[in-house]
Parts: sequence; structure tokens; C-alpha cells
Amino acid sequence: MRAWQRRALTKYLTRRPTDFLAVATPGAGKTTFGLRVASELLADRTVDRITVVAPTEHLKHQWSQAAARVGIALDSNFSNSTGATSSDFDGVVLTYAQVAAHPSRHRVRTEQHRTLVILDEIHHGGDAKSWGDGIREAFSDATRRLSLTGTPFRSDDSPIPFVTYEPEPGGSQRSKADHTYGYSDALRDGVVRPVVFLAYSGQASWRTSAGEEFTARLGEPLSAEQTSRAWRTALDPHGDWIPAVLSAAHRRLTKLRNSGVPDAGGLVIATDQQSARDYAELLFAMTGKKPTLVLSDDPKSSSRIGEFAASDDEWMVAVRMVSEGVDVPRLAVGVYATNASTPLYFAQAIGRFVRSRRPGETASVFLPSVPVLLDLASKLEAQRDHVLGKPHREPEGWDDEALTEANKSKDENTGEDEKTFESLAADAELDQVIYDGSSFGTTTLVGSDEESDYLGLPGLLDAEQVRTLLQQRQADQVTRRSAAKARPADDAQAQAAPNAAERQTGQDLTVLRKELNTLVSLHHHRTGKSHGQVHNELRTRLGGPPTAMATADQLRERIKALRTW
Repeated sequence: MRAWQRRALTKYLTRRPTDFLAVATPGAGKTTFGLRVASELLADRTVDRITVVAPTEHLKHQWSQAAARVGIALDSNFSNSTGATSSDFDGVVLTYAQVAAHPSRHRVRTEQHRTLVILDEIHHGGDAKSWGDGIREAFSDATRRLSLTGTPFRSDDSPIPFVTYEPEPGGSQRSKADHTYGYSDALRDGVVRPVVFLAYSGQASWRTSAGEEFTARLGEPLSAEQTSRAWRTALDPHGDWIPAVLSAAHRRLTKLRNSGVPDAGGLVIATDQQSARDYAELLFAMTGKKPTLVLSDDPKSSSRIGEFAASDDEWMVAVRMVSEGVDVPRLAVGVYATNASTPLYFAQAIGRFVRSRRPGETASVFLPSVPVLLDLASKLEAQRDHVLGKPHREPEGWDDEALTEANKSKDENTGEDEKTFESLAADAELDQVIYDGSSFGTTTLVGSDEESDYLGLPGLLDAEQVRTLLQQRQADQVTRRSAAKARPADDAQAQAAPNAAERQTGQDLTVLRKELNTLVSLHHHRTGKSHGQVHNELRTRLGGPPTAMATADQLRERIKALRTW
């Protein structure tokens, strides 16, 4: 056991409370701690049955497998309709939704035996009144309850069952954990990896239903509506932003795999199923290898995650459902390609990349340069509690319902905003690098040497080495730019000459992409087909990669074809 687990276990066995809340950062080993408590209570006959409640179907099976490794048999296939399991099992694993659907049945099961109930990610007990009421009715008479979470906070006033709240000045109440182990503690102990965030900005253009066109830069002060539309335009798989970011993330993953972490894996978290499919197609075009695609309405999704975890494949693309609790320790590179923005969701998503296997492994997460995400990235180490009755509670972006929706089969985005605007184009620039609450670097072009400096950080570094190298990269970047400004004009021209052809190629591609996008837009107005459909038809007829990866000749061929349609 890790040091924090031993301390928490000692505290638990000394107090032997009915309720115990352990808050530990994602990747710290909450499952191991929970199963050790279960083993102790089974051994001394305090309980004779175990019930684990988890947020998702996948986590049910993950708990069952982990329990089997320590000699505890849990039935993860238990169904409400059957209502019973074999006496060979020490207990069952359920989802919160399963309990809420038939709480009285689980109450009877709990009353029939001395039961330890382990509530994994207990903050979900406040997701919906039915869930909170369900677990309260089902498990109020349990012999013991052990609540676990990596993120005890919520952005609402829904109380979490079996959690103690203490009054604060002003009339609010704050959740109180019995044992807390935060990210900063885990980073210091080497339990989690240091996380480097690479934030990409760029110009985004869109058209409203009234025909007005807008252009804005990600990361600049914008209204909530403009930020949302610029963000979603950047995530459009048919634009230039997401292919550029996926390409940068793949270069980072390749660097890690070639410099000490040969099985490093990457995860793209998408907003909806169609985007996930499109991102998977982009990665296939870039790498020549099909990524693992995980969709929540796919009955094989759990096995797909397990197969990816056991393999050395490079990429997995998922729709939100891999944001919480999923254990794939080799994940080291992430692309946050979703518009979910609550602290709860962000923390759980980043938690997929922080699990440490050996000293020196680092994690890199690529994300849009929008204020809410930059703030969350800079406050990764902040300790948070759930506060009830907080006066003047500020909205924190999208609802925490994103996590609930993640576990349903309905992944498609059907919001009304889909009808009110249309993505046109977006380009990408590396805006800044965030590490340990500090920002490094200045804006640089995708594909530049400066971007490569940040993408090429060695694969194995400890936390202090990461900071030192980022400071060095930033100093080199500033020095080069200062020298370029001070260089005489003729010398500057001589230095620029070798790169003239490269710049001209970049300019040509930009002009051709703009011309193609204009023609696609005109075709859209004539036919009613979406921009994505037109681009896909061009690729189907003429072949070649997505627009962002096409050569000048391929773009000219598409322009020529589109003029004849």
C-alpha cells in the first residue's frame, strides 16, 4: 500500500466509523484503498457482504476485476430483474442508476446481511434527486459505508448523501472529508505524473442563421455566446484547428514513445459520436493506424477499453465516457476536444492521464485556449470542497449533467444552438504552455521550430526537471525573437532566404483553403448540404486526406471539381 493508503486505513480502523469519506486525487489508488478496507472488515467478521456502487457499467466490471485480484468475488452482472446472485460471490457491483431504479430491492438485500457499501465517486449521489434518494433509501441501514471520490465538489446545492457538512460563516455549509490526499501531495510523493497543458488558440469564423459572419480569436475576451461558438468552430473536424492539434499531439506521443515510454498511449475526448468518428478518421489519415473508437451505446465499449489498455496501440477516441474512473495507466497524451467545462468534468478528464507507473513519466494535455479551461488548468492542484448555500454562486459553464449524459446512449449533440450558427473555418497556433499554475512561452505558429521545442520535451522527467526545461525553452524563444528584431535588414533577409520557399508554400495553402471553403459555402447555400457533407463528397470522389492535410495540388483539384458542380 502507498503511504496515504496506510494512513487512511489506520485512521479508519482506529475510528471504525459507520460513515467514512476518503477524497483522493484521480490516479492515487482509491480502488485499492476501498478493497483493503473491505478485506479487513470481511476478515474480522464486521461484515459478510460487500456492495460497490459505481457511476458506469465499465467501472462495475473494473471493480469486479480489481476485487478478484485480492480474493474478493463481486458479481458485476447482477441485475435488478433477477434480484439475486450466487452464494459464491462476496457481493455485487451496481451503478447509481441501477440503485435508483429499484432502491427498495437493494434495501432488502442490505438488511439481510451485514453489509459494507462502497460508494465510488460519491459526488454522483447529488446528480439527480432520484439518485440521491435512491442510495439513501437503499443503504441507510448498511453496517458500514465507505465513500470515495477524487472530486467532492459540485457546482450546485444538491447535498451528497452520507457526507458530513459543517456550517460556515454566512450560513453556507462545507463538505468534510475524513481523509484527503490532493494532487499536489500525490505529485510530491511521485504517485501521479506532472501534467503539461499545451493551449492552442487561433482565428475562428462562423455564420449565424441570419447570414452574418463573425471572426474571433480563441482566448481573447469574448461574450459567452462568442466563446462557445469560437470554441465549437475550433473543434469542427472539417476545419483546420483540430487536425493541426491532433497532429501536434501525435508528434508529442511519438516523442514519448521514442524516448523512454514505448507503450505511451493517447486519448481524444470528443463531444459527440459524429465528432469522435471524424477525429478517428483524421488520426487514421495521419498515422496509417486505426485508433480504438469507444462510443457509449456500443455494447462492446467496455471490452474495447480493456483491449486498448492491454495493448501498445497509439490512440483511443471516446465520447466523454472515458472521462471518469477508467483505468488505462499508459495514457500519457490527451486532446481535450469537448466543450464540457465544469471543474468536476475537467478534473475527472485530466485524471485519466496522471497515473504514475514509474518515476519520470509525464503527461501532456492539448486543449483549446479558452479562459475557463486555462483557469482550470492553472488551478489543477487546488483543493476543493462541496459547498451548500454558497451566496452568489457563479455559473461555471456547462452543467455537471455532462457526466450523467456521458453514461447514456444518447451522445449526439441536439442543442438548439446547432441551428443558429454554422462553423466556417479555424486555424491553430500554440498559445502557451501551462505547468504547475505558471504559463510558459509566447504564441507561435503550428509547425514552427518553437512549437517543436515544446513538443519535443524528453519522455522521462521529474516535476522539477519539467519546470526547468520549460523555463529554458521560454528563454530560448524570447532570445531568438529579440535577436531577430535587432538583426540588420540585409542580414535578416539573408537569414530568411532559406525559409522563403517554406513560407510561400504555407501562404499558397492558406489561400487555396480559403478559396475552397468559400466555394463549399456557396455550394451549401445552393444545395442545403452542410459544409462537412460537401467536403466528404469531394474526398469520396477525388480521394486524399482532410482539407487541413491536403497538398496544394489536391486542393486545386477539389476547387476545379467544385466549380463544375
